[in-house]
Amino acid sequence: MFNMRPVQPQQLSLRSRFRFRCYKGISCFTQCCSNIDILLTPYDVLRLKRRLGLSSGEFLARYAVVKEDEKSSHPYAFLRMGPPPERLCPFLINAQEGCRVYSDRPVSCRYYPVGQGTAKVSTPEGKVEHEEFYFLVREEHCKGFLEDTDWSIASWKDDQEVSLYEAMNAQWKEILMRRNLPGVAELGEGKRAQFFMASYDLDAFKRYVFQSRFLQVFDLSREEVETLRRSEEELMKFGFRYLKFLLGLEQTLRVRQEVFKGRSPSDQGSS
Repeated sequence: MFNMRPVQPQQLSLRSRFRFRCYKGISCFTQCCSNIDILLTPYDVLRLKRRLGLSSGEFLARYAVVKEDEKSSHPYAFLRMGPPPERLCPFLINAQEGCRVYSDRPVSCRYYPVGQGTAKVSTPEGKVEHEEFYFLVREEHCKGFLEDTDWSIASWKDDQEVSLYEAMNAQWKEILMRRNLPGVAELGEGKRAQFFMASYDLDAFKRYVFQSRFLQVFDLSREEVETLRRSEEELMKFGFRYLKFLLGLEQTLRVRQEVFKGRSPSDQGSS
């Protein structure tokens, strides 16, 4: 998410074309790495904490700030920028060398100078669906648009490996798209904490799953439990399933019958 950036007022599709090239030596190199607000996705945090050799909790404490969505009360992590007025990205080496985590940079950085949005579209049956669209972010200082390298939106996404990030974050994004549905209540303090943990603090979520009563409450197969132990990617995606259950969006988890003793499933999931 980039704020206060000049957006070209034209919705683009995957087939839309544009010219752009960024490289060391171009006069505007790294000028896009300041005065921005970058929303971190769960997969961004997973990649970055591994790259830096930190736990997810350590990464969040050092490199993230938490902001709550005013409508849903859902907490989100944003990259902690340097002090004003420049507000430089913490991963910027210098104006000549660029990013020290480039191969693991957040998905927002990968998309730039392409922006991605989602519009609500009504179907002939009266249903509301979400349709993705794209746009260009044209900044006055940016000379990349003067270069002669031609792209489609689709080829740019492939080149920047955006599709991998989108696939990993797909279920989390689905939760974001449904946060304002009727009946989805504002989160209390406990559920806000769990929303943040299951979204971002993967090491804390792993402890929650394996060191609390979680596996006594939820009915998971032995194979699934072992997969969650081995793979952080699978644990992250399991966290999205838990969030859907926690928020009452879908019955994505099964509660063991023996724990039904006057408590609701969502209460048991909050134990």
